[in-house]
Amino acid sequence: MPEVIFNGPEGRLEGRYYPSKKPNAPLALLLHPHPQHGGTMNNKIVYNMYQIFTKRGFSTLRFNFRGVGRSQGRFDSGQGELSDAASALDWMQSQNANTSGCWIAGFSFGAWIAMQLMMRRPEIEGFISIAPPASMHDFSFLAPCPASGMIIHGDKDEVIPQASVDKLAQKLQKQKNITIDYRTISGSDHFFSKHLNTLSGHIEDYLEKAMKAKAA
Repeated sequence: MPEVIFNGPEGRLEGRYYPSKKPNAPLALLLHPHPQHGGTMNNKIVYNMYQIFTKRGFSTLRFNFRGVGRSQGRFDSGQGELSDAASALDWMQSQNANTSGCWIAGFSFGAWIAMQLMMRRPEIEGFISIAPPASMHDFSFLAPCPASGMIIHGDKDEVIPQASVDKLAQKLQKQKNITIDYRTISGSDHFFSKHLNTLSGHIEDYLEKAMKAKAA
């Protein structure tokens, strides 16, 4: 897991980057939960996704938003973090000029940033949104949602009520030309504390199907 430092809008950003050995490999950018509530790129869910994407042959990057770990700058309520994510994607693309596509994935606050980045970057062709904070942030910018993806939530989430994510998923599922695979994990809290293996299984299953469909 090579450590990388790349330039962000407010100074250096710290990441962990796995370059795929496959030529033209797709990219995966992973975004961590809320910086002011202990979120870092070493969050278990983000780390698990990193392993899943690398195993599938993606060139994969997870990084610390500004003000986290060795990343410079200060928390900026989402706006600056969106710029950080855009810089991270730019950096990855500079390393992979012939990439075959790009995916984005995020957990909680990271899912909110990921969905916003997807609206700005048409090259993003798939997403995985874990416990998106639909009760805290407005997701109406997804009109229309530009790519298909998976939303996954715990039905015992004490931070983001399931009803708010149900509503978001239903709204997106009505849109044309995209498919939203919405799954809930029974008994799981916001951090999927006792359900990490189940969560990983869902992500692997979804990626497997999505990559097969793309290759068909």
